[in-house]
Amino acid sequence: MPIGARLKDKYVQEVVPALMKQFGYRNPLEVPKIDKVVLNIGVGDATQNPKLIDAAVRDLTVISGQKPIVTRAKKSIAGFKLRSGMPIGVKVTLRGERMYHFLDKLLNVALPRVRDFRGVSPKGFDGRGNYTLGVREQLIFPEIEYDKVEKVRGMNIVIVTTARTDEEAFALLQQLGMPFRSA
Repeated sequence: MPIGARLKDKYVQEVVPALMKQFGYRNPLEVPKIDKVVLNIGVGDATQNPKLIDAAVRDLTVISGQKPIVTRAKKSIAGFKLRSGMPIGVKVTLRGERMYHFLDKLLNVALPRVRDFRGVSPKGFDGRGNYTLGVREQLIFPEIEYDKVEKVRGMNIVIVTTARTDEEAFALLQQLGMPFRSA
């Protein structure tokens, strides 16, 4: 069985019935689900050294299994020596099988490798049922080869759900195995 399928099976067999009972949904299609996962690495140093973007693209490709797009500056900012159209980051949007595979890897492999890990903050919800998580270093992912890393970079991980409230999204992610710390 593919690794990503493990999390999807858990969602269908355990999470949907538990959330139907908890929130009183009548139809299984009412139960919130994960819509997409967006990974983003900001590379502010790329204004001085454009080759840093290539390293970020390589890291994000290895982590996500999908080629990221390069994000470019919308406006020029003289204080940061930034011109409109310069590459300043990379991002990738995961859906379907790759999304479940990445989430399974994040929850069961990567997050436990964080030093002094006590759980993720339950305050990362945006009010509409989406959760944002910041990771300080890309080295927590097992695919990254430590010797080939030029600079340790952080990344933002946005988990977009179909939940209408933060409470529903919190219950969904908790049922899927997200290790929230007690507030």
